[in-house]
Amino acid sequence: MTKHEPATDEELLDAVGPAFGKLRRSSLLEVENPISQKDLSRTLVLNIVLEAEQGDGREITVGAVAEYLAVDPSVASRMVSDSISAGYLVRAASQQDGRRTILHLSPEGRDMMDRFRRHQRAAFEYVTADWSERDRIDFARLMLKYVDSQNALRHR
Repeated sequence: MTKHEPATDEELLDAVGPAFGKLRRSSLLEVENPISQKDLSRTLVLNIVLEAEQGDGREITVGAVAEYLAVDPSVASRMVSDSISAGYLVRAASQQDGRRTILHLSPEGRDMMDRFRRHQRAAFEYVTADWSERDRIDFARLMLKYVDSQNALRHR
């Protein structure tokens, strides 16, 4: 397969959306300790809980998972139940409102996310092996800037 470089800035900008779609599908690259398709899906939920626990300490419920993933609450409930069954999440009573059930990573969930982060780093290094170090760092910085801007839109 040959690489096609967009000819104009407009074509380049139009190619960004489809490129993002390809990123998720290619994340199962054969790198050390590959992640199964099932666990890759579970990391969507686990990452939401992990970011809350590491960030502002907000409590994550099934409803919050549905909101973050932009899925129906019943879909989020099935995803959460699957992660609980796999041993990656545990339910707990909210310390802010005892009527609410919140989610926490189990030790196995933390191990899974540590392994997933190593997998993501290995995949990035594999894909960008022929890039200059400057291009790798610039891309990483710009990707994080993009994600931060996208998250800011969510909180408006």
